[in-house]
Amino acid sequence: MSGGRVKPRSITNSVDSAVTSPGERILGECHALYTDPENGLIKIASSLGLRLVPPRKKVIVMIMGNHSAGKSSFINWYVKEHIQKTGVAIETQGFTFITSGRKRESLTGNATLHLYPHFRTLQEYEGVSDYLSTEISTSRQKKFSLVTFIDTPGLVDGDMKYPFDVNSALAWLGEQADLILVFFDPMGQALCKRTLDIVEQLSETCGDRLLFYLSKADEAGRETDRQRVMMQIVQELCRRPGLNKCGFEMPTIYIPNPQKPSRCVNQIDGVCKTIEKTISQAVQKTLNQLDKDCDLICRTISDQITLDREYVGCNKSSYLQFLLFGTLGILLPVLLVISLLLNSFSRDEVEGAVGKSLASLLHSSTSVTMILWGWIPEDGQIWLLLILGATCYLFLSLAKYHASKTYQTLTKREKRCLAQYQDYIQDAVKQKKKLLYEEYLHQCAAEYDLG
Repeated sequence: MSGGRVKPRSITNSVDSAVTSPGERILGECHALYTDPENGLIKIASSLGLRLVPPRKKVIVMIMGNHSAGKSSFINWYVKEHIQKTGVAIETQGFTFITSGRKRESLTGNATLHLYPHFRTLQEYEGVSDYLSTEISTSRQKKFSLVTFIDTPGLVDGDMKYPFDVNSALAWLGEQADLILVFFDPMGQALCKRTLDIVEQLSETCGDRLLFYLSKADEAGRETDRQRVMMQIVQELCRRPGLNKCGFEMPTIYIPNPQKPSRCVNQIDGVCKTIEKTISQAVQKTLNQLDKDCDLICRTISDQITLDREYVGCNKSSYLQFLLFGTLGILLPVLLVISLLLNSFSRDEVEGAVGKSLASLLHSSTSVTMILWGWIPEDGQIWLLLILGATCYLFLSLAKYHASKTYQTLTKREKRCLAQYQDYIQDAVKQKKKLLYEEYLHQCAAEYDLG
């Protein structure tokens, strides 16, 4: 445990200066409060035997569906940049993370796992690492600065072979995502069995994050055709034991094209609002978790200090009992030996050997022992010695037991460090959380007024 003084510092200075939106700034500063190498909550918690997970700076939105369902097209539209390839062919064969950054660049394989360390579990799925990539864009469109999209492989039935266990990988990623968008293509691929199987599996663990959309709705023909397709999809979903719930919603969405107007109702803006809502929930969840983690650390520190006081009291009691039994175990045989020696010599001989005053002290301190010893018959003295030896052995054993029955206590330096940690949490981190929460409330109020 470090003994250095914990000094509150300005977390704002550690956050990228490019952070501009309130939500981005709040998530960034919360992340910095956890990961600061000097005074971060993770470092403090680790010294207390706790394990904290830093909050994400962005929400994870996974988009899945059959091939050619418009997943990549939606991401390109949202970002307002042609990042992902689109087309009828199966363009996306792996997992692509699309996120915002300072410069446009592409990363692959291990570089992606290095950028997202909490996704390293994907390495356990054989072959997945070779099909991971990251596209970093400088776009500031919509809420993209607070979103990381995961574009997933197009799902098909039949003889299509994937280079890894796509079902398991999708299920694991879905559990990590904050939002899962399932796109159903109305052009004959909507009832892909593999898609339905994975959706059913995901519904068991993260059903509250699953949303269904009929993508490319403008290509589904007339309104009656669209309704027929939607009914087929909903009926197929309801046949699944894990999905037979009432109230299925499947908004119709498509990429707006001024050159190709359509009478079909386009609810694609509703997807954007859903993402914004997920971001708002993530900000609130992060602030609440920050408060809980601060309370956990303070409570752990208080428990350690209380336990240390109890240990100090137990150690004092054990030390006193050690002295008592140790003294009895040593003093009894010493008194007996001195008594026997004095009984073997005359008083004058003892005074001549050790002096009159010391001889008088020895005689007075052992007089009771000598009288009692004289009363015991000679044949009983052997038994007395055995009993006395056993008693002394018992006392010394008890002394040894109490000497070992001590607890390790905190040093003054460790106590001072704990107190500094507690003060830092209360005076710096909690105050910072309060300011961030006020900023979040102001942001919500401003967005409500604009709405």
